[in-house]
Amino acid sequence: MSKQSFLKGTLILIIAGFFTKLLGFINRIVMARILGPEGVGLYMMAIPTMLLLLTLTQMGLPVAIAKLVAEAEARNEAYRIKKILVVSLAITGVLSIFFTISLLLLAPIIATTLLTDTRAIYPLYAIIPIVPIIALSSVLRGYFQGLQNMKPTAYGQVIEQIVRITLVAVLSLAFLPLGIEYAAAGAMLSAICGELASLLYMVYLFKAKKPFRFRKHFFSSMKGEKKTFSDLLTIALPTTGSRLIGTTALFFEPIVVAQSLALAGTATIIATQQYGLLVGYVVPLLTLPTFITYSLSVSLLPNLSEAVAQQKHTLVHHRLEQAIRISLLSGGICVVILYVFASELMTIMYHAPEAASLLKIMAPFALFLYLQGPLQAALQALNYAKVSMMNSLIGAIIKTGAIFALASNPSFGIMGAALAIVVGFVLVTLLHFASIAKTTGFFFHIVPIIKLTLLIVATGLLAKLLNDTLLLSLSYTVRTIINIGLTTTFYLLGMFSLQLITKTELRLFTRKK
Repeated sequence: MSKQSFLKGTLILIIAGFFTKLLGFINRIVMARILGPEGVGLYMMAIPTMLLLLTLTQMGLPVAIAKLVAEAEARNEAYRIKKILVVSLAITGVLSIFFTISLLLLAPIIATTLLTDTRAIYPLYAIIPIVPIIALSSVLRGYFQGLQNMKPTAYGQVIEQIVRITLVAVLSLAFLPLGIEYAAAGAMLSAICGELASLLYMVYLFKAKKPFRFRKHFFSSMKGEKKTFSDLLTIALPTTGSRLIGTTALFFEPIVVAQSLALAGTATIIATQQYGLLVGYVVPLLTLPTFITYSLSVSLLPNLSEAVAQQKHTLVHHRLEQAIRISLLSGGICVVILYVFASELMTIMYHAPEAASLLKIMAPFALFLYLQGPLQAALQALNYAKVSMMNSLIGAIIKTGAIFALASNPSFGIMGAALAIVVGFVLVTLLHFASIAKTTGFFFHIVPIIKLTLLIVATGLLAKLLNDTLLLSLSYTVRTIINIGLTTTFYLLGMFSLQLITKTELRLFTRKK
């Protein structure tokens, strides 16, 4: 597999990311149909712990490895690349052993005391094998990215999702007779099998293409490599900071929700079901459109960085305005669909119309969530990554406090947790925007905002009218799909009629540098 240009590599990751998102969503639907809200709740309770462990085990090394390997490759220093990989494997190996043993010992405490549901111990135990798998795959991913070959990462993501979807139904149903907690553990095992398949694929590519004998003098390669160790940590540790804030907040989220609902008098089983509805059904739907704005962030970041380096302040403002406008446009139609068709989507996809109220209360504020990616990319391009990290930290603290304050109130319950999550991403987005405005003097023109607001309101009213009156004789699913299609068509026509996007911007992802 050959080296790709920056743009081509980015496009490969974007396309793979789209299919990964799509396959991941299918996986969630299959899992929801088999496990139901309670089983999904048990599964989702273990996910934050897994993400925290993986963040700590990887420790930002993929980014550090990619940078150092790229530098060594430019100088044709194959021996240097080998030393980077050996030291990286040693670091992740030690960390994976430590965190594997830690989880094995702490899983009963996490499940019983923190999550308040002893059954969560089974999915927690099920995630243990994934730690060493991710440790090795993160090193290989950084290696291939350092060679500017994005195909292994992209194809590996798709392989992982295909294997997961193939096995989730098999393993969940196989363990279901033993209890819903065992079925949730089976679903977690399908994820581990997917990660293992992805790892084996990258190992195969590495063995086929490596420019050196890797196992020869493996341990001797680590001797006297304090500089390599230092170089890796110098890059890796700051990268870990932002990720650690997010994953730590996610780790505490189910704990705080469970404890808060218990204070509100909600029974453990009901609390688990409600948490499953919120983070297993509603949140994935809300975050699905972030794929679009993430892709936009990846495409615009080099342009912003170049403009900053050349001190072209007018161009910086133009790119910022462009990123925000396109993010709002792509998010606007998603908000309308998620709000108007909330009941239909939850019923068709999950057979859970009771989750529609959660989706309706969160959907209007999702526009702030869709802006976060481009704004964070802008802060990174402006060399304000630390500011972005602090904004995320403030948002995480406020969100966690809001969850406890609202969810522990019997009059709010799980709806309080939903509102607190909304508070979190609204606050972080506003902080990001304020930071950019302060550092660049950027302001957004009011005319496009007025046009977009009118378009979103008009599209919402049309969608409501269609949903209440059109094609009522057709089946529930077919009618919903047609109405969503008509709503989207109206939105797109309005977008071009109001000149909120140009043909040049449509070619943003495919144009050559």
